[in-house]
Amino acid sequence: MDWELVNFIAALIFGFGFIVVGADRFVTGAAATARNFGISPLIIGLTIVGIGTSAPEMLVSFEASMKGTSALAIGNAIGSNITNITLVIGLTALIVPLTVKSNIVKREFPILFAITALGFLLLVDGTLSTLDGYILLAGLGVLIYWIIKVGLKSNHNDPIEQEFADEIPANMSTTLALFWLVVGLVILIVSSKLVVWGGVGFAKYIGISDVVIGLTIIAIGTSLPELAACIASALKNEPDIAIGNIIGSNMFNLLAVLFIPGLIAPGKVPDVVVNRDLYVMAGLTLLFFAMAFGLRKPGRINRYYGFILLSLFIAYQIFLFTVGSGEKVV
Repeated sequence: MDWELVNFIAALIFGFGFIVVGADRFVTGAAATARNFGISPLIIGLTIVGIGTSAPEMLVSFEASMKGTSALAIGNAIGSNITNITLVIGLTALIVPLTVKSNIVKREFPILFAITALGFLLLVDGTLSTLDGYILLAGLGVLIYWIIKVGLKSNHNDPIEQEFADEIPANMSTTLALFWLVVGLVILIVSSKLVVWGGVGFAKYIGISDVVIGLTIIAIGTSLPELAACIASALKNEPDIAIGNIIGSNMFNLLAVLFIPGLIAPGKVPDVVVNRDLYVMAGLTLLFFAMAFGLRKPGRINRYYGFILLSLFIAYQIFLFTVGSGEKVV
């Protein structure tokens, strides 16, 4: 038995397990703290919950960038968006078909398109520069401002607002909320270190690039909080939260996750990302919109669409690990 390989795999498994627990505690603590300070459930749901479910990707991106493996951070951001649409929405829709009634969720789709286009344009030249990092950071600020503005102007008739109100803890003391916020953050920091160490080591051991590990195993692992949240929301008949979580997570992944390597470790974007994965992400975002938006009636992602998305996820993973893995590690 090769104990080095066992250690890498164990680090990934435990890291992903801690990520799910840490993200849940972090989001619960942050949401309860904000609610106790009088912030509306809608604003909490659209901002804090969205950022919280992307916290694993952000911390993995920071850890990877600090260790000089920005390719893993870039792959994780792009791969998480692909995984969110195909695996998370696909599997959730297979369990419980998703009907989108919220006008706020529908208004987020054009913003997601704009952010996807921005990320595409900044990366397609093959370089993630410091300037790109500042542009993405500025975009994050604009996004948060827009979300807060929408939340303040809401007429309180949107179904997603009641869904958020039902989900955010209302009776948790501020002391306990802050405790879970800190505990969740510490768990996420530790788990991100485990995931990056295990992921980089595993990639080198089996001879594939950091970017492929970021696009596949680590993207799946850091998307587990979104998967758990979406399935739980769908089972509680809260489909707008399920769809809204993925839209929000994908927007934050491109802005809050990608700006980190841009500022900490700017440099070359892997060729495979430029020539393949950016187009895959953009195409799946359009497909997601076509399935979920709905024009004059509620959008609906049924089990048939869920099967298509899940099949695309499986095909993409198989492709990456066989003929599409890109540069091999020597």
